[in-house]
Amino acid sequence: MAKLDLTKYGITGTTEIVHNPSYEMLFEEETKADLTGYEKGQVSELGAVNVMTGVYTGRSPKDKYLVVDENSKNTVWWTSDEYKNDNHPMTEATWATVKDIAKKELCNKRLFVVDAFCGANKDTRMAIRFIVEVAWQAHFVTNMFIKPSAEELENFEPDFVVYNASKAKVENYKELGLNSETCVAFNITSREQVIINTWYGGEMKKGMFSMMNYYLPLKGIASMHCSANTDLNGENTAIFFGLSGTGKTTLSTDPKRLLIGDDEHGWDDNGVFNFEGGCYAKVINLDKESEPDIYNAIKRNALLENVTLDAEGHIDFADKSVTENTRVSYPIDHIKNIVRPISSAPAAKNVIFLSADAFGVLPPVSILTPEQTQYYFLSGFTAKLAGTERGITEPTPTFSACFGQAFLELHPTKYAEELVKKMQKSGAKAYLVNTGWNGTGKRISIKDTRGIIDAILSGAINEAPTKKIPHFDFEVPTSLPGVDPAILDVGSPGT
Repeated sequence: MAKLDLTKYGITGTTEIVHNPSYEMLFEEETKADLTGYEKGQVSELGAVNVMTGVYTGRSPKDKYLVVDENSKNTVWWTSDEYKNDNHPMTEATWATVKDIAKKELCNKRLFVVDAFCGANKDTRMAIRFIVEVAWQAHFVTNMFIKPSAEELENFEPDFVVYNASKAKVENYKELGLNSETCVAFNITSREQVIINTWYGGEMKKGMFSMMNYYLPLKGIASMHCSANTDLNGENTAIFFGLSGTGKTTLSTDPKRLLIGDDEHGWDDNGVFNFEGGCYAKVINLDKESEPDIYNAIKRNALLENVTLDAEGHIDFADKSVTENTRVSYPIDHIKNIVRPISSAPAAKNVIFLSADAFGVLPPVSILTPEQTQYYFLSGFTAKLAGTERGITEPTPTFSACFGQAFLELHPTKYAEELVKKMQKSGAKAYLVNTGWNGTGKRISIKDTRGIIDAILSGAINEAPTKKIPHFDFEVPTSLPGVDPAILDVGSPGT
């Protein structure tokens, strides 16, 4: 591999470049005794290192910006008084200023550089270079993105560069018209991201997802905030849409099926493919019995975030004193049942919308018509669950377009258009599954939801007796194999 020169990125005086470090080296670097503050990792009893991310334990949507230029001004779905979203405009001059702040922070330092791919499809994947000064941040992106082969690294040319300057601050933010000293900014034309004053690892992951959500639909490829799995023959693909905490990771990580990925996928003419090389699972109240695959993935090379450990490294998964948004990132091969060697599968046959209904009004499962599919995809009714964004401490009912509004860079109708095209071509059916609260005020259990999902994937739901419920005009099954009929008894919701 040719020696890396960072001066072409405006980063000078680098004392050492740790380029594509191994897991062994990352472990040594992030657990060094002389590290302080948020750089320091602690080894847990399960072998995974735990790190803390400070004030920012979730994404900071109010600090997300995109540069307005000739390419973006008429394509990006900008926030407006009429319809608020997270795509705040930034001038090219302000971009130059914040990028300069990031570059200055990264100059004259020992840096970690990780080269990786986003997207399992070689024709449309994005080659990304992450430049960071913190070892565990390099570990995070090594876990979360697709690792190039030795041959691919030889000739690696990034088409997107991420500058993570989490230690810097935008001190003159008021003068620049920004929200705070924190800034997560994107330039679609120069293909760069700048991160300032937030240590939260998810800003790098979701940043690249946002960019795939911009570039791919413009090429006629559906870009989706969903998990995906397939049967053991690799033929019966299912995708699960839902916001953070609604069950995407839990329900797609199924010992009876092969995982394609847990959060971000594309759907092109060849089928469904993962954007990532790892998983980023919530671990609040993680239980070994109900989620064995995720629990067993927490071992050496996994990276815990904001989890409570005692001095001996014992984990308290129930402790939410730091945040409800406790996480673990791990390489996808920590899960036994995955699609190999490439995280892709044929076109989906079942499309499942996961909604954590905070009101207990939605039935546990509804069979959707094509018209209802479009409506519920575009409206994306769910509840924001505690911790995934700053300031969310209780389940809050919300409408999140395409079950991922925070990451949509184009207008929601573009994503709906591409999804509908793919579903029509494959003959896929859609279902709305409530993973939230039922009419009795209790959250529907993972066990019951898994039973419902099993009935969808086996096709049993299509043979089940159904009734139509008022107000929603939903077709709902009245009995399903292996599911307590009392769970399915929705009475008369909305009355």
